[in-house]
Amino acid sequence: MKTTLKALSTAAVAALAMTAGAAQAEVKVGMITTLSGGGAGLGIDVRDGFMLAIKQSGRTDIEVVIEDDQRKPDVAVQLADKMVQSEKVDVMTGIIWSNLAMAVVPSVTAQGKFYLSPNAGPSALAGRGCHENYFNVAWQNDNLHEAAGAYANSAGYGKSFILAPNYPAGKDALTGYKRFFEGDLAGELYTKLGQTDYAAEIAQIRASGADSVFFFLPGGMGIAFLKQYADSGVDLPVVGPAFSFDQGILQAVGGAALGVVNTSQWNKDIDNATNAAFVDSFQAEYGRLPSLYASQGFDTANLLISAVEKADVSDADAFRAALKAAEFDSTRGDFAFGDNHHPIQNIYAREVIQEGDVFTNKILGVALENHSDAYAGDCKM
Repeated sequence: MKTTLKALSTAAVAALAMTAGAAQAEVKVGMITTLSGGGAGLGIDVRDGFMLAIKQSGRTDIEVVIEDDQRKPDVAVQLADKMVQSEKVDVMTGIIWSNLAMAVVPSVTAQGKFYLSPNAGPSALAGRGCHENYFNVAWQNDNLHEAAGAYANSAGYGKSFILAPNYPAGKDALTGYKRFFEGDLAGELYTKLGQTDYAAEIAQIRASGADSVFFFLPGGMGIAFLKQYADSGVDLPVVGPAFSFDQGILQAVGGAALGVVNTSQWNKDIDNATNAAFVDSFQAEYGRLPSLYASQGFDTANLLISAVEKADVSDADAFRAALKAAEFDSTRGDFAFGDNHHPIQNIYAREVIQEGDVFTNKILGVALENHSDAYAGDCKM
């Protein structure tokens, strides 16, 4: 079902995951994201942030078709084919998981469509596999983990035990941490994607002689690990990326996460007018604090809007240049793309705190300043 954005509240979009747009859209956007099963909260937040920006813009010339990938690569591929070939979308967005991005993005860009990533940033698409029609508005996968390694150095950690799921983003995570961490490794593990029992891994950590733990376990995986780790009695400091300490996850983890330092390019207390307005309006619209993923969806939509205001999507060169210019007000403050169309940005160390009944994060400082990614030099555009 399709209807105009003015006639449909953003809350209804969130509840029904249906098409929102005008009858005669100038730009048609296909959003494939995870709206059910494990990790659904991440996709819901990306979608809600994206649709909030569209609503606030007042534009009726952007149509958004929303589909649930169920976190399954084969489903994502089928949906992408339908959107490109039947729905005739101009731009695609929404994918959370790197294995799904690797299955979808190269095909979409090869067919002349634009892809704006609000989350997944696999290394293969940042270097030799980059494409002129692919823009990542979030980060390259390694970035937040690189910042965690830099923070671990500053905290004086010298022997980390590291673990992540065995899929592209997990491999990028451990690669990124090792790239910046100057100490030794007490152990390195790849876990099963979707795993929820970490008793064996925690036993290995206990026996390893580590002085710290770094993990990347997004969504429900991180909730399970943190709870089990807190109950285990292992008393080693934990460092991780925002994905396991983000707003939606923290309420499920609770006190087990208090005091943990994690890294992010966004937080609700970044001091700029756009971010303050975003946090307030998101909370008013949805009744919850925004997450990192919501901020990325919001920024992705505003990047798109900035390009629509400057160029016609049918003029691919002009539209691409308008995207690259990134002339929009980001929740992060200053925003710029590198030559491989990935952000150059500050990445912060932040600490999990409690405000009343709500668990959240506060910024401690900048872990990496104006940081790019390690693969940009391999990108030949």
